[in-house]
Amino acid sequence: MTLSRRNWLKIAAGGTAGLALADLGFGPGEARAATGALKLKGTKEFTTACNFCSCGCGMVAHVRDGQLVNLEGDPDHAINFGALCTKGAAMKATHDSPRRVKAPMYRAPGSDRWEEISWEQAYEKLARKIKATRDATWTATEQDGDQEYPVNRTDAIALLGGAQNTNEECYLFNKMGRLLGTSYVEHQARL
Repeated sequence: MTLSRRNWLKIAAGGTAGLALADLGFGPGEARAATGALKLKGTKEFTTACNFCSCGCGMVAHVRDGQLVNLEGDPDHAINFGALCTKGAAMKATHDSPRRVKAPMYRAPGSDRWEEISWEQAYEKLARKIKATRDATWTATEQDGDQEYPVNRTDAIALLGGAQNTNEECYLFNKMGRLLGTSYVEHQARL
């Protein structure tokens, strides 16, 4: 391809005009930012944590009429400063997935399928199993030589927390563990 003097002048003049417009604030970044603001108009903003790994990266969720519209990294979060890994960036797809479990599921012993149950049924089953396990494995005293000491514990129940849990939630997990009589309260990042 040969470049004539006239074509070279057209390209140079167009480039100069483009740079001048960008310098005045008419760049593509501003146009993208303006369309982003329109996309989020009328939404409520909530902060949350990514649930994929133990990092606990912060995310900002935008919700309109009960529907998740946008999910992005939280620039004010101390862990990720707005950046997300590929799993975190794909979080909205897992939220919108038709395979996402949205209610408690129960599989009866010997059954090959899961069935949906109510939250009340799930709480009842969970409470009954925790109580039965605690009662069956409770150790009130322990013998050391000829001396008997009260221990009041169970070694069959453990609680596991993660990086997505807040300090307040972790405090409540510890309280619940002590109330149940277990000292096995652990954090997922240490395992």
